[in-house]
Amino acid sequence: MVLRGPPEERSPEALLEFGVVNLDKPPGPSSHQVSGWLRDAVAETLEAADADVTVEKAAHAGTLDPKVTGCLPVMLGTATRLAPAFLEGEKEYVAVLECHAPVPADVESVVAEFEGPIYQKPPRKSAVARRLRVREVYDLEVLETDDRRVLLRIRCESGTYVRKLCHDLGLALGTGAHMGDLRRTATEPFDDRTLHSAHDFLDALAFWLEDDDPDPLYEVVEPGERILEGLPGVTIAESAAEQVAEGAPVYAPGVLEVDDADRDDLVACYTSNGAAVCLGRLVGDPDAEEGTVVDLERVLV
Repeated sequence: MVLRGPPEERSPEALLEFGVVNLDKPPGPSSHQVSGWLRDAVAETLEAADADVTVEKAAHAGTLDPKVTGCLPVMLGTATRLAPAFLEGEKEYVAVLECHAPVPADVESVVAEFEGPIYQKPPRKSAVARRLRVREVYDLEVLETDDRRVLLRIRCESGTYVRKLCHDLGLALGTGAHMGDLRRTATEPFDDRTLHSAHDFLDALAFWLEDDDPDPLYEVVEPGERILEGLPGVTIAESAAEQVAEGAPVYAPGVLEVDDADRDDLVACYTSNGAAVCLGRLVGDPDAEEGTVVDLERVLV
């Protein structure tokens, strides 16, 4: 068994096998379709390059409806196992609230009332059970108003339905309203400052395959470890990483260093060269001489 090398030293093949693209999703296709296009492009490129790795999977982080644009991280290959990490992060959107009557003068004060915990029931067309649940709106800001439209910036907990939020805002304003255009500007730890289009990605693959120039690929595709930046880290010995690869948890003797983390926190385990090994839950004392410190959730090697 060979553990992954440092993220900054990986070959193009290794990067594609455990990488992530911060994709600027266009309007029209579904998130699933976009992920499938990138997966197929990678598979065809690796086959044409006669690479010794294959990529059969790709997955997106946080579904965007076909008409919605913006930040859609797409995980490639083994990086698809990192999807649970996105459930821990915040989301940010810019949305147009389409009111059914002129925007009231007190719109900002009404909107401010929706900051904090709110009750939501998922819409009928959703992938989760339609049960009333609580979601946190961390920040809700009116950026601009124009007759019957309100431009909003929304920073919220993962799993918040912006369409439902817009409907409820319309009721509170007394005008009725629905969601117009929607763009996701961030899904931790990614935001719209490092977005790449699907065309950028396809061009980068072509430059590597046809011109033997991997530089554009290194600009567009980031190592899978980028997804884990918001999680506490646990550094483990290579011998412990080899045991993890066989399905064993992380035991105390194999722990070298632990970031600030509380019991039951989702943590990412790395070897000393910065290569990700697994996702798991902190269940024990890292300073102990024996016992389990991290229970495995996803093995990455």
